[in-house]
Amino acid sequence: MKRSTGQDRSITSKWRPATRAVRAGTWRSEQGETSEAMFITSGYSYDDAETPAARFAGQAPGMTYGRTQNPTVQMLEERIAMMEGAEACRAQASGMAAMSSTMLCYLSAGDHMIIARAAFGPTRWVTDNLLPRFGIEVTPVDGRDIDAWKAAIQPNTKMFFFESPANPTMDLVDIAAVCALAKEHGILTVCDNAITSGALQKPLEFGADVVAYSATKLMDGQGRVLAGAVCGSADFINNKLLPFQRNTGPILAPFNAWVVHKGLETLELRANAQADNAMTVARFLEGRVSRLLYPGLPSHPQFELAQRQMIKPGSVFSMEIAGGRKAAHALLDALELIDISNHFGDTKTLMCHNASTTHSSLTPEVRGNMGVTEGLLRISVGLEDPQDLIEDLDQALTKAGL
Repeated sequence: MKRSTGQDRSITSKWRPATRAVRAGTWRSEQGETSEAMFITSGYSYDDAETPAARFAGQAPGMTYGRTQNPTVQMLEERIAMMEGAEACRAQASGMAAMSSTMLCYLSAGDHMIIARAAFGPTRWVTDNLLPRFGIEVTPVDGRDIDAWKAAIQPNTKMFFFESPANPTMDLVDIAAVCALAKEHGILTVCDNAITSGALQKPLEFGADVVAYSATKLMDGQGRVLAGAVCGSADFINNKLLPFQRNTGPILAPFNAWVVHKGLETLELRANAQADNAMTVARFLEGRVSRLLYPGLPSHPQFELAQRQMIKPGSVFSMEIAGGRKAAHALLDALELIDISNHFGDTKTLMCHNASTTHSSLTPEVRGNMGVTEGLLRISVGLEDPQDLIEDLDQALTKAGL
């Protein structure tokens, strides 16, 4: 098994993003395959006893065990790292494995972290319920308010965690400002970048230390597998995350890694096309619903920030409708083309009621504080003709009496 001759760092560092998405992390066996191979194995054999001893001691390169390394998984990690501009990446079994592993590998009892309160429901469950059980204090703040971040800092604050745009409220965090504040205090910054992916927003360029992903979303892009990824410095990935992952086991399966690896080849094309479709649909809906939350429209309160830190505003947005849960469910039930699903980032357009699905594990008080109301609906726009989507939404709104 060998790496492609094009994988020399002096060469790959010159590649542009589209080339990295197709060529980075390509290994070839003696067969010379053009499509990356899938290695379905849990372990490895060795020519002599000294070889595994040297590998386990970290004195020689090479595979040791599937919980630590796999050629297919490592190809994916190399490709994501190059696309993100990160020193290193570790793939995870799911997006939530990426989020929770990032927190647990770094934080200890007695530490304090600050999280932007508008976040994915399971992420808030981890910070509100799991971390306190291990003596880790968490303070949620309004991520849009830099003064709130500053006021929440304690002597033992070790991590800032935020999602931008936030799922499903579309709140933005000023990544550069928050990361600069964190660096002043020696605090690690972690950005959940799943809604846009690195194709449309690059948090590392704005000062983030770590970028975490649900690769299940846009990176795969077709609703096929669960996967996660964490990118950052070689020190964080190899000395903090890797020991935790190796010994606790949230490893990504080779098949899932291969699927995501192939999905990355079209990520930029899909992300841009879906963002364009989302803009068309959002412009239609803005005049039909009580409130539309999309960073790509001037009506979004953080529109100017979105213009500064996002290449495009993404394919996901939310809308507020009158009538609460009953009206929201009625609208979903009236859809004919768009699927009801709590997934997002798919090539198919999907829509869900977050209060009763993705954020249902949170109390009504926490949901209300986050802005996840009973009348909020999230839509993830796919690759269908946007006019077909508009016609479906138009008839569903009419049928639901909205």
